[in-house]
Amino acid sequence: MLPADIPTTAHLLELIDARDDASVTIALPSSPVPSDHDNVRADLRSAVSEAGRMLAQKDLDAGRVEAVVEALRALDADQEFWRHQSRSLVIFASSTRLETFRLANRVERNVAVGDRFDAGALLRATAFPHRAFIVQISQGGARLTEISADHGVVERELHLPDDHHTLLEHATNDGQADMPRSQGSTGDRIERERYCRVVQDDVVTIAPRDVPVILAATVDLEPAYRAVNTHPRLLEAKIDAHPDSLDDAELEQKARAILDAEFSRELSEWRELFGTRRADDLATSRLVEVAAAATAAAVDELLFDIDATLEGQIDEFGVVTTVEEPTASAYAVVDEIAARVLRGGGTVRGVRNGDLVDGSPVAALLRFPVSAPAEG
Repeated sequence: MLPADIPTTAHLLELIDARDDASVTIALPSSPVPSDHDNVRADLRSAVSEAGRMLAQKDLDAGRVEAVVEALRALDADQEFWRHQSRSLVIFASSTRLETFRLANRVERNVAVGDRFDAGALLRATAFPHRAFIVQISQGGARLTEISADHGVVERELHLPDDHHTLLEHATNDGQADMPRSQGSTGDRIERERYCRVVQDDVVTIAPRDVPVILAATVDLEPAYRAVNTHPRLLEAKIDAHPDSLDDAELEQKARAILDAEFSRELSEWRELFGTRRADDLATSRLVEVAAAATAAAVDELLFDIDATLEGQIDEFGVVTTVEEPTASAYAVVDEIAARVLRGGGTVRGVRNGDLVDGSPVAALLRFPVSAPAEG
């Protein structure tokens, strides 16, 4: 499994809210392959030098600038840091902190200096939903794998007891074993459910509750697994093949087809709900209205374009001011809207622009109507 450091919502908001005029954000493509690390480290050294030059142009104490740059340079020599890498690397540095995040998705190279961190890459990593876990279970054993928008099938280790397979073994002494076992069809069902429960109990410790789980089970074990399942996102659709007959390419193909169909179904239902609620002023796709609603903690659920690049500012009243060219005080407006939704207890989901409505980079379901302020 590729390493990934996905922050909690509280930690993400802490990073977004942090203010320090010596804040540096570095996002770089990386690699889990050790032989590629020399190139990644060279890119990091270049990015640190670039950040240093940008900091030097600000009216900052030279000692503070040097401390931030030296903390970043130290990463190059940290052998433990380079031992396990992923597809991308995001680094936040300031006068008071240094944090690094490995992401399994790919990010665009970015070096930014300002009074805040550019946490957009982390926001997208947490909000883009094209991810699922696959449970393969048969009498021969169980396996858990994961797919996402940026990687194919990767193994997730299950910690099953060594004697797990014996839960399906039938006694050979006419049921007169020292430990009595249930007999008949009911007994078989109980044994199958016990066998599946051991797997399920481990799966729920690994698969987050908001990430779909897809089942690939034999005909006899599928109902048993569903009977004991406690994961809220176990999909009704299943992989219709014997779990032991699939190689990883076939498994990925079937799982992605199910995930795509589920995503399309959810979006279709969301758009229908959006249309119904918009008639009651409880949904909007106008950027200025969504910004005002996010500021007033009125957004229940936000869909946003993960490729949006609009920059500007949003004031404390939700008034949006956009800029044609990036400036030191500007930031990604859509990311800021998403952050305000999270602060207000709403949920956010990143999608492609074509999955949104009206060609807008945002669409929101509201808790109560909000009037948009005048645009800046």
